[in-house]
Amino acid sequence: MRFESDPIDLTRLTTSSIKNESRKVDIGHFAKPLHSGSSFKDFFEGLPLILAGSEMRRAVDSFVAAHKEKKMSILAMGAHPIKVGLSPIIIQLLNKGVIKAVAMNGAGIIHDLEIAMAGKTSEDVDMQLESGGFGMSEETACVINSAIVEGVKRGWGIGKSLAKRILEANYPYAGASILASAEKLGAPVTVHVAIGTDVVHMHPTADGGAIGEGSHRDFRTLATLVSQLEGGVYFNLGSAVILPEVFLKALTVARNLGYPVRRFTAINMDFIRHYRPTVNVVERPTRLGGTGITLIGHHEIMFPLLAAAILEGISA
Repeated sequence: MRFESDPIDLTRLTTSSIKNESRKVDIGHFAKPLHSGSSFKDFFEGLPLILAGSEMRRAVDSFVAAHKEKKMSILAMGAHPIKVGLSPIIIQLLNKGVIKAVAMNGAGIIHDLEIAMAGKTSEDVDMQLESGGFGMSEETACVINSAIVEGVKRGWGIGKSLAKRILEANYPYAGASILASAEKLGAPVTVHVAIGTDVVHMHPTADGGAIGEGSHRDFRTLATLVSQLEGGVYFNLGSAVILPEVFLKALTVARNLGYPVRRFTAINMDFIRHYRPTVNVVERPTRLGGTGITLIGHHEIMFPLLAAAILEGISA
């Protein structure tokens, strides 16, 4: 069989007019230039209505609506937000009622305590690892491990146990502690630990039974919070593995028990895309009618922008 090889005749094409065609971007979506003295509101409203510019607005609108309608809003966070200096902004959002509950991983409470206790945190792991000194700060381990043991005896989870200890100790920088601030406000903080992931587990004061019991109590508390998430917001900030997995199980428990947790906004913010937050926070939980949003960028820049826009929104 012989195939044609002559150049195709382009003059036979059927063309159309751009005036009658749709486009995904038009000039109304473009950014608005700023001028000297412009306000933050001017800046935010001037962002392009394209890609992350649109997603950021959707995230802000979700928080503002949840706040006005008195719906649940949960911040699930890894340790990184504390290490890049976001605690004051998180505390501000707690004080304003924008965030009503916090879930942390085990590393988060280490950095939160060290900030409260000493005003500094985050070791030089490379340098300390070579000598075997990584994670060997005695005060950090003793306070956390003893607080967990004592708190579990009193029927508390890890979050409340350490928050109470920070407040009772009256540490010089306790005002910068997310745990302590939330406890003063009566906002729940749950802590979700994988044994062996945190430096305090290396110390002889670590009690595996108490850690497991306290973390499991906090899981059950988180499941209660998630059961009230209808119409609210779940925000995953910088946890790539632990909290996305914990959230999926808490959501399963809530739905299994008949709670109508279907229409809520699930947001993930990180500086790269990870599998578990994308699938277990943004995609799977929202398939019944919710909204999933992904925001990519450095926490130390993106989160303050988001928080400022939310505060503008609730004040309006």
